[in-house]
Amino acid sequence: MMSVKEQVLDIIKASAAPLSAGEVEKLSGLERKAVDKAFTELKKENAIVSSVRCKWEAAVK
Repeated sequence: MMSVKEQVLDIIKASAAPLSAGEVEKLSGLERKAVDKAFTELKKENAIVSSVRCKWEAAVK
């Protein structure tokens, strides 16, 4: 089974536009706390970048 972090990254990669944590929560069905934790880890790894305030996209598509 995929980790929450992998699920979040896949959703972000699949999206044509940058997404907020709330949008990822709705698309994934995951709990907001889990999404926020995944976002924090992905930011530390530089796997996601923010081009628009509070919206995130994959650093490498």
